[in-house]
Amino acid sequence: MKKELREALRKKLAQSPPTVHGGFLPKNFFVTSGQATSPTSPLNAFDAALTKAKISQCNIVPVSSILPPDARQVENSEITPGAITFCVLARMDGDPGETIGAGVGWSWGTAAEGIRYGIVAEAHGYKDKESIEKELKLKLQEMARLRNMTLTSMDFKAEYMEVPKGRYGSVVVALVYLPWTAEESTRIP
Repeated sequence: MKKELREALRKKLAQSPPTVHGGFLPKNFFVTSGQATSPTSPLNAFDAALTKAKISQCNIVPVSSILPPDARQVENSEITPGAITFCVLARMDGDPGETIGAGVGWSWGTAAEGIRYGIVAEAHGYKDKESIEKELKLKLQEMARLRNMTLTSMDFKAEYMEVPKGRYGSVVVALVYLPWTAEESTRIP
């Protein structure tokens, strides 16, 4: 039986090269956000915003902006403390009296070659939610135009706040990529 299975696998691999996804091609993603203030420092406000977004236990690695074809949006997931966590991160820090905003937009589309995948954009600044979402929409449309991609959906998540007197503020929005399990990342498709 093993010999027959190996032979069938060899024939399949000979027909087309295998798709290698490994642990670095995200299977799922979720979008989270948080805002916070601190009397101590902008860094402490940022840390508090990450805590509210429930990703402060992660070693965050910002990445650029592509969703794999098969990635699925899921509910926020528990991530093991200390895990290297890839995400598209929008962050804005501010001083007392400033309005600060950050957001992430994501869209699915089909490229001219017929390949379906997603794109992600981030925005931040001294802006409210409406301004952030307008900027994200323009960015996603431009990204799609450059890729000759037809968009089929567009979603946004934005945070904004006016930083109170005597405090530092921070807003964060993150599209967090979740990896394949160890078993899934090593199997041959």
